Amino acid sequence: MPSDTSGLHHVTGIVGDAAAAAAFYAEALGLRLLRRTVNYEDVHQYHLYFGDATGSPGSVFTVFPDPHGDPGRAGKPGYAAVAFAVPPGSLGHWRERLADRGIAVEDVSASDRFGDRALSVSDPSGTRVELVESDVDGDPWIGESDDGASDADSVPESAAIRGLYGVTALPADPYGTASVLQTLGFEYESEVGDRIRYRAPGERATVVDLLDRDAPYLREGPGALHHAAVRVPDREALLDWHGLFRDRDYDVSRVKDRHFFHSLYVRGPGGLLVELATEAPTPDGPRAPGLADPDATGHATELYLPPRFEDDRELIESQLPAFEIGDGRTRPR
Repeated sequence: MPSDTSGLHHVTGIVGDAAAAAAFYAEALGLRLLRRTVNYEDVHQYHLYFGDATGSPGSVFTVFPDPHGDPGRAGKPGYAAVAFAVPPGSLGHWRERLADRGIAVEDVSASDRFGDRALSVSDPSGTRVELVESDVDGDPWIGESDDGASDADSVPESAAIRGLYGVTALPADPYGTASVLQTLGFEYESEVGDRIRYRAPGERATVVDLLDRDAPYLREGPGALHHAAVRVPDREALLDWHGLFRDRDYDVSRVKDRHFFHSLYVRGPGGLLVELATEAPTPDGPRAPGLADPDATGHATELYLPPRFEDDRELIESQLPAFEIGDGRTRPR
C-alpha cells in the first residue's frame, strides 16, 4: 500500500482574463506570482502559478486563463470553493482590504464550518474563494519587487496568506468519493448539516469538505475549479499509486511530466478529478526550494517554457496577452 498523502499540493481553476486574475490573486490577495508558463495541452494559453514566498507544495493555486471560453459553473462532480489559511484575528483586515477594492465580502457561519471563522469572496470569473483563520505555519509572501523595494500596498505579515487551507467538493457520490479520500490517507473528522469533513495527516493544506446536496452538473469554463492535487513524495510513490488505482479499476492517467513535478490524474467513484503531484521536482526541471522562479526576487515577469517548447517561443509569446503587476492594480500592457 503506498504511503498516505500529507495533504494538498495545489488547486487549479479556470479563469477568463489573465490580467484580471493576476490583479485578484497577486494584488488583492497578496499571493506571489510564482510562474508565468503555458498550458502544456494548449501552449497558446497561459498557466499561472500563485503561492507563498517559495511556492512550497501546499501553498499553490494555479489558473488556466481562457478569455474566450463560455462561463463555467460549479457543480457535480467538481469543486465548489478553494480556501486559503490566514492568521487568527486577521479577518477584519481582509474585510476592509477587499471592500476597499470593490470586492463583495460575505461572512461564513462558523456554526456551519466546524467552528472555522472565515470570509467568502468571488474572483473576477466567479470562482468561490474563502479565507479561513488558522494557526498553520507558512512562508507568507510580503510584496517585494525585483529591485528589492517593499510594496506599500502589500498585505502585512500579520494578515498574509499562509498557504492553502483546503477545498470544498461537490461529488456525484459522496460515499464513493469518501472511499477515494480514505484510500489516499484522509480521515473522516466530523459532519454538520450536509457538509462532511475529511482531513489528511499533514500540517498544512489538509482539509477536504464534501457537500452532500443537490447541485447542477459541473460546467467547465471560467469561474469553475478544475481539480485539486494532493502531495506525494516522488515519482516512485506516484508509480505505486498508479498501480493501486489500476488494480481497483479507477480511471487513472499515465504519469505525466509537468516539468516542475510529476503527476497523475484519477477519477474514482464519485467522479471527482484528483491529481497526485510530487513534492520532489523532476530531474530536468528547474532547481528551487519550491515552485517559485529562483531568478526572480518579486513576481515572475518572464514567460517560462520547458525546453521542448523553446524553439516555438516567438510564436507562443505572440499569442499570449502581456500584463504587468504593480501600482496597486494589474493592467494589460
